[in-house]
Amino acid sequence: MVLNGTFKRKKVNFSKLSAYGFSENSDGFSFNVILSGSGFQMTVVITREGVIKTTVTDTETAEPYTLHLSDGASGSFVGGVKAEYEQILADIAQKCFEPDVFKSVQAKEIIDYVRAAYQDELEFLWQKFPDNAVWRRKDNQKWYGAILTASRNKLGIRSNETVEIIDLRINPEQMKATIDNKKYFPGWHMNKNNWYTIILDGSVPTAEICRKIDESYNLAIK
Repeated sequence: MVLNGTFKRKKVNFSKLSAYGFSENSDGFSFNVILSGSGFQMTVVITREGVIKTTVTDTETAEPYTLHLSDGASGSFVGGVKAEYEQILADIAQKCFEPDVFKSVQAKEIIDYVRAAYQDELEFLWQKFPDNAVWRRKDNQKWYGAILTASRNKLGIRSNETVEIIDLRINPEQMKATIDNKKYFPGWHMNKNNWYTIILDGSVPTAEICRKIDESYNLAIK
């Protein structure tokens, strides 16, 4: 079983599996499909812990088929099996999984808050920067927040530790009184007259950040 990064930075949404065709069993959830080009059966199992397992079986011999997992295997038949196998996994990843990039407890709390308050999901806009994402208003498409990854030294802190941060809008008149370079920093990768940054390490309570998300959301209406 080689998944080749198909499910990297993603987590399963169990509520979507049944509609896709997965059946629930004692091991978790299972999906079977016949590969049209070969007649082989492909089985995808997703455990309750989110672990993904796949098998391809020759239906005539009931033996596992594995050549599609070998980089050294060649030929049109093997290539066809591999292409169909990978296409099915990509389709499952798109329809039954969601992004799971940010790992800190506070980032997850904030993502849940925005989902509940504004029904907005993070948008991952940059292929070259898969660890950066934004929220934007539905009515005017303006950004009101971004979660990014950066090293602390990018914020003027003497440390190479990589952390998750949030960028939010601010009224320029409040910037000077807000920035203390301890909890609140000039906006990283943003206009420093209109944006500021908070490290999502608990230095600022989640409830306070949520209030500031609300303020940023309202500022984005202009």
